[in-house]
Amino acid sequence: MSSHTQQSSLHIENMTEGAPARAILKFAVPLILGYLLQQMYLIIDAAIVGRWIGVNALAAVGASSSIMFLIMGFCNGACAGFAIPVAQAFGAGDYHKMRCYVSNALRIAVVFSVVITLLSCLLCEKILQLVNTPNDIFHDAYVFLFLQFCAIPFTITYNLYAGQIRALGNSKQPFYFLIVSSLVNILLDVVLILLLRMGVEGAGIATLLSQAFASWLCYRFIRRHMPMLVPQGDERQFDNKRISILLNNGVPMGLQFSITGIGIIMLQSANNALGTVYVASFTAALRIKYLFTCVLENIGVAMATYCGQNIGAGRIDRIKSGVKDAMLVMLVYFVLTVAVIYPFADEMMMLFVNNGEQEVIANAALLMRIANWFYPSLGILVILRYSIQGLGYSNLSMMSGVMEMLARCGVSLWLVPALTWTGVCYADPVAWVMADLFLIPAFWWLMKRLKGKNVKRLNDV
Repeated sequence: MSSHTQQSSLHIENMTEGAPARAILKFAVPLILGYLLQQMYLIIDAAIVGRWIGVNALAAVGASSSIMFLIMGFCNGACAGFAIPVAQAFGAGDYHKMRCYVSNALRIAVVFSVVITLLSCLLCEKILQLVNTPNDIFHDAYVFLFLQFCAIPFTITYNLYAGQIRALGNSKQPFYFLIVSSLVNILLDVVLILLLRMGVEGAGIATLLSQAFASWLCYRFIRRHMPMLVPQGDERQFDNKRISILLNNGVPMGLQFSITGIGIIMLQSANNALGTVYVASFTAALRIKYLFTCVLENIGVAMATYCGQNIGAGRIDRIKSGVKDAMLVMLVYFVLTVAVIYPFADEMMMLFVNNGEQEVIANAALLMRIANWFYPSLGILVILRYSIQGLGYSNLSMMSGVMEMLARCGVSLWLVPALTWTGVCYADPVAWVMADLFLIPAFWWLMKRLKGKNVKRLNDV
């Protein structure tokens, strides 16, 4: 065993051995806890904004949520894609190749950070006009969105480093960093919004600073405790072949989120046109919805690393077993969500607005209940999508994002004008079902193809 491996053995997890369900849950639980914590922060943030500043401020924060999904989704998806070759090389035991991927992924991330941040900040006003942001909340929405764009370099840095840590099977450490950064964020919210009365500007600054702190924590951890991820000597050289492989994995994953985001932008635009009350309802419902759906999302994220390591090790047999186990876990979780969301949706919305805002509460609760019945569709979507990505077929999984986009565009153009808020409520369920209609046969075809190849090493690049 090399010195690199000895020094970091306590911080890595080999997912090519042992019971698949155990490996997936061991990896997924810290991810789930981390994202639950992150969503709890977003809920607290929205509650502070909605209750102490007002409904208009809450609407201003949420008016650009679809834009943030589009841009941050691309950044996060691309970074997750960059981690796939790292996981595959680790599963194959080729640590030299793994570190070559790490160094070249950093080069790509720097370019992405500069270009995306500059373009986003320059086009911020145009973007808000594009999504029909109401005039009474336009200024606050602009301030908040601009500050979110300024945080893009830190978001990319955190997701790049966290993805590389997770590629080695360690999902606990990024969770710990999220705990610390979320606490910092909440503390800054209290100081900047409640004490200094900075309004939505304070919420944006708090997010930026806490994201920068999380990035630094990841960097420090890798340097001190995971030296096997630190490139040395010729591993730091520019490698066109590695760059190409990283882009082939990262860009389709990023575009998948962006393509989905286009549909969400159209939906947000249609919803914004309904008025400020509906924007506030949408914002409140999304905060709680993400709190529940992030569990499903992170079961999927665990599958990307699980499949990446196992395809690298040539363990095709474990992939299908892992997917079945993940599906069972997802169904158990769905039953639990129904028991919580259906009876208590109205009470959850009162976290964001006063009891007198009955229209906002009723609208948001309706969206939550309708979406809840379709969580199994979302579970199938994320498990199969991330599994396909982990196997190295990001272009194939990207097509499911196209299906989501088309579905949301259709809802925005026809259902929302016809049914108003009820049409908005059915946008996500329709998109999830459409994506599943593509992913289920695609995964079945892919497994037959890989089994037919009977390849011992599928990443000899």
